[in-house]
Amino acid sequence: MSEHEITPMQLKERWERGDRPRLLDVRLSWETEIAKLEGAVHVPMHEIVSRADELDPEQEIVVYCHHGIRSAGVVGFLLSKGFKDVKNLSGGLALWAERVDLSMARY
Repeated sequence: MSEHEITPMQLKERWERGDRPRLLDVRLSWETEIAKLEGAVHVPMHEIVSRADELDPEQEIVVYCHHGIRSAGVVGFLLSKGFKDVKNLSGGLALWAERVDLSMARY
């Protein structure tokens, strides 16, 4: 795992300690209606180029999507734009639902 990834279990452990990085959901709107993480900012991947200035490049950001593929691309883009601490939620919400929140709706 790279320094720019975090597992669902690692994120859950941090949340339990009160350590909550900014969450960035890059899925499509219809996906957010099925399941989402509390407190996440929603910027669909196709809008990230035009909306990146809405994010703080100094803040730690954990980016997620359904399986972690789209979010990995967004992490690379944000890092290339000078964001300091950006991580991909490995396995995305699918793995989160499987390992952390078994009650979360799956799709």
